[in-house]
Amino acid sequence: MESHAIAPFRYNFRAPGLSVRGPILFAHGPSSLGQVLIGRSQAGICAIFIDDSADALVGQLTQAFPREKLLRDQAALQEDLHQVIAFLERMPPTHAVDLDIGGTPFQQKVWRALCHIPSGQTCSYTELARQVCRPDAVRAVAGACASNVLAIAIPCHRVVRSDGSITGYRWGIARKRALIEQERRQ
Repeated sequence: MESHAIAPFRYNFRAPGLSVRGPILFAHGPSSLGQVLIGRSQAGICAIFIDDSADALVGQLTQAFPREKLLRDQAALQEDLHQVIAFLERMPPTHAVDLDIGGTPFQQKVWRALCHIPSGQTCSYTELARQVCRPDAVRAVAGACASNVLAIAIPCHRVVRSDGSITGYRWGIARKRALIEQERRQ
């Protein structure tokens, strides 16, 4: 009998320019890398943030979605939150979580390319720019990585400088280094 691994996420890209359908429910909980917050729109998880405090996480969510009504709902999101944290901790998923991914056409192209970088491997911003057929757009690629609001699900932590050094990560360089090292040990 064959066993099939469950994919942790279903990547649903919104049409560029289309706003998230709110309200956004959110919940947070602890992980080995700090507190994790997930935000869920009507279509799926639209935000995954990592920080040291719940207040900082709510601030990130408010900044990312300033026009949406935000409602804390630990009970409704407990299963999805557990699934996201399990993925972060490298535990096998029990079900797939739907993602609701916005962004510009260019950002979405970069984020799709990021999802094809295998776990435990990295690529440079220059290599990523070539992959999206824009070798002259290294800074724009870095900007797209910085605009990602779905930590770990869209693995921008796998992008490093051309010399291999670890720089620039929305949730901190120490977390980026820890994620890369954790993936390489698997």
